[in-house]
Amino acid sequence: MRRKIVAGNWKMNGSKDLVNSLVGHVRSELASLDNGVEAVIIPPALFVGDVIRQSGGKVAVGVQNIACWDSGAYTGEISAVMARDAGCDYALVGHSERRQLFGETDEQVAVKVVRALASGLDAVICVGETLEEREAGTAVSVVSGQVRRAVADVESGQWRQVVIAYEPVWAIGTGKTATAEDAQAMHSAIRAELASLGAPAEKISLLYGGSVKADNAAALFAQPDIDGGLIGGASLNANDFVSICRALPGKS
Repeated sequence: MRRKIVAGNWKMNGSKDLVNSLVGHVRSELASLDNGVEAVIIPPALFVGDVIRQSGGKVAVGVQNIACWDSGAYTGEISAVMARDAGCDYALVGHSERRQLFGETDEQVAVKVVRALASGLDAVICVGETLEEREAGTAVSVVSGQVRRAVADVESGQWRQVVIAYEPVWAIGTGKTATAEDAQAMHSAIRAELASLGAPAEKISLLYGGSVKADNAAALFAQPDIDGGLIGGASLNANDFVSICRALPGKS
């Protein structure tokens, strides 16, 4: 049975006012859901403690990035160990914005996956192709390669901590989204790649992360290999985020 997950990535947005108004509302609304969804809020690091306090243990919390090191003279960095100690459950690893804007490589992503899993965090590993790669017909090979390199050092007992989020780069923050069928095709390819690596592919949750909104979530989540979503802008609105959580079909 795969976990059903809806994770809200606030990116560099938010405030204490937003935490106070959104998290409690989400917690309250989700209490009445019976579809088995696990809601995760991933705020900027400054607000992690506030979100944890407001969540009341009913909403999981993550960080948007972790360092390649556990400690040391790395000003501005946050380690997986620190995130776990602060009460986080998840860490985003390899988000497309980290790759594109900050030059994060597949090799760094793989190291961060190791750090996250060793600390006890669940790693949400982000993969996805650019528009140029999709138009060139290399999308599946690009994404499969990212998956393969990211999980190269995952140990057999750690797969339960691994979540893969497919985020087509061309559909992030643009208002564009892959069709449900296109998203399903890539999720199926990712699951096949995991199986070829000897991972328990049918037990690993795969999330779609490309401009998911309340009005397209149900069609995406109805696909057999899509187990939830990595939500950007819509996660900053409590009603939209809850609506997306409600769109997930029940556990099977």
